[in-house]
Amino acid sequence: MSETIHKPSIAIIDPNTLAVLGLSHLLESVMPKITVDAYGSFAELEANHPERYFHFFVDVRIVLSHMAFFQAQRHKTIVLVNSLADEDASVGSFHTICVSQSEKQLLRSLLMLEQHAHAHGKNLPSVLKEDAPTADDRSMACPLSAREMEVMALVVKGNINKEIAERLSLSLPTVVSHRKNVMSKLGIHSVSALTIYAVMHGLVDVNEI
Repeated sequence: MSETIHKPSIAIIDPNTLAVLGLSHLLESVMPKITVDAYGSFAELEANHPERYFHFFVDVRIVLSHMAFFQAQRHKTIVLVNSLADEDASVGSFHTICVSQSEKQLLRSLLMLEQHAHAHGKNLPSVLKEDAPTADDRSMACPLSAREMEVMALVVKGNINKEIAERLSLSLPTVVSHRKNVMSKLGIHSVSALTIYAVMHGLVDVNEI
């Protein structure tokens, strides 16, 4: 009888339900092998064995109210701030993410965290590292043609169809056709999901999006 492997967990502690739902969705997309649990208060987190969490994504007000706990867990705490002005000296020693930015910028912040803070998987739990594909695996597994990968990379970097056509010396209808093929082959229906795929598979550097 095989031993059950429990996925590492991340906790979001934030009283804003809508913000939690959106962040949960992005985190589950960026780190699909991690379980995301949400709590509306520090008391709820404290009652659910907080020591088991790999990361805490915490509203800045909760961090300030329970500074001793989160200072002790600083290496795995990401403070959710509403503006850059909130990144003052009181939380300056923590990693911070501004949640009031655009979806694209928030996604970039999460991908930067996953790629750099975790050193491309080196600092992730062993259960995640064991199944992590190598660069050669990622390249072989990609179902796209070389031209489709070029188009995908330019889309992820924020280029519109006209700009892609000019960069690759293609007609506009051809670019549109390539974009449709990319989405169809990957089973992806949004630029955000395409961005996650491209970065997580090593096809686009997170610094370029």
